[in-house]
Amino acid sequence: MRIIAFIVLLLALALPAYAVQPDEVLPDAVMEGRARNISTGLRCLVCQNESIDDSDAPLARDLRILVRDRLEAGDSDEDVKAFIVERYGEFVLLKPVFGVHTALLWLGPFIVLFLGGWAILRGYLRRETSEVTSLRPEEEARLNKLLNGEHDA
Repeated sequence: MRIIAFIVLLLALALPAYAVQPDEVLPDAVMEGRARNISTGLRCLVCQNESIDDSDAPLARDLRILVRDRLEAGDSDEDVKAFIVERYGEFVLLKPVFGVHTALLWLGPFIVLFLGGWAILRGYLRRETSEVTSLRPEEEARLNKLLNGEHDA
């Protein structure tokens, strides 16, 4: 029983710790849910590998407040994201959009995997199709002499 309680405690500690402060939370639960949904998709420009929802950086706090202010002003979720992207660039998105300018980012890993697989397959097929040439009669005779212990004088 103690082991189960210990495991439950460890799992509870593994839950994400959001950096949203109580004074940032909107009174409307639906609006707060929208704000959290948006802020989990925006990158903290200080931490760079965390969303602004998870970051304690002052800039992340400012962005969280900005998201909530825009929502309270009546902007849609897409309008809020567009406003933030216009201000800070597409780098602020944790999941970049697919476009001409990001095609290499999205397709690059698949291209590398394809080229690597092609190179491995090509090398394997080359090795399999290489012909083993037989010895000429004079080479075979000389080899037999050497194997039998006879030396050329």
